[in-house]
Amino acid sequence: MSVPPDSLPGMRSTARTPPVDDRSGSEFRTTLTGGRPTLSPSRAMDFKQCPLKYRLRAIDRIAETPSLQAVRGTLVHAVLEDLFGLPAAERLPERADTLAASAWSRVRGERPEVVESLTDQRLEVFLDEARALVRRYYRLEDPTRFDPESCEARVEVELDDGVPLLGIIDRIDVAATGALRVVDYKTGRAPGPTRETQALFQLKFYALMVLRTRGRVPAQLRLIYLADAQILTYTPQEQELLRFERTLSALWAAIEEAGRSGDFQPNSTRLCSYCDYQPLCPEFGGTPPPYPGWPTGDPTARSTAATRLQ
Repeated sequence: MSVPPDSLPGMRSTARTPPVDDRSGSEFRTTLTGGRPTLSPSRAMDFKQCPLKYRLRAIDRIAETPSLQAVRGTLVHAVLEDLFGLPAAERLPERADTLAASAWSRVRGERPEVVESLTDQRLEVFLDEARALVRRYYRLEDPTRFDPESCEARVEVELDDGVPLLGIIDRIDVAATGALRVVDYKTGRAPGPTRETQALFQLKFYALMVLRTRGRVPAQLRLIYLADAQILTYTPQEQELLRFERTLSALWAAIEEAGRSGDFQPNSTRLCSYCDYQPLCPEFGGTPPPYPGWPTGDPTARSTAATRLQ
């Protein structure tokens, strides 16, 4: 099967695993079986940015009002997942346009507060914005020319030192040679050079999960930015991922220590202006609710089970 020139060598059509319809709200799914917190890319960034924000999201589980942009991102991911659920020959731009309405019927049920804010006219504009982002995807890849191995795959793995990782990987491609590519879609614009390291944090996280579940380093990490039709690619090295693993272990140890003491300090940055938790933050004159305690009651408790990709 022919492939786009920037694809992995030897890309082939593969039998697809059943897609996991888990995108909506996946950023807030923070527990493995047993109810204990896990470390996802988003929760890791939360703690690095502001430990109190991590606590209010991952431990107190205080709901936030999703932005219209975030819901649009959820919708675009759902459309792309549905697109790759079609036979390759049917993945044409015209067909992709028709998928927005059916994907919205699923997404809207999980975001009723957003639906209520949309008039009929604004809803049509909202859906057109999502369709435009999907059409822009066609400038970067031709989905009729390859089959991904999986889309929206929920992956859980526990590292050797007990750090529980959780992620939703947008897409995994496998070449005939067995080479793996991890792909993540972004509905925003590509970052500038100074922010590329932060952008790659999520992909390195997923690459480490693939290494620990499949025993192979992905040949390529790819971030697809739909707003400005840009692709950021990166080739990870095993030693680099092992160093990254140690970074995550140190981060989890800090989270556990905060969970043990209940001391999740706020950290004021320019990002605070976008935070829903300002009314509960001491930096803005608020008071957090009483600390409910670490969900398991023991932040050092370890699960013996890990779900692995086959």
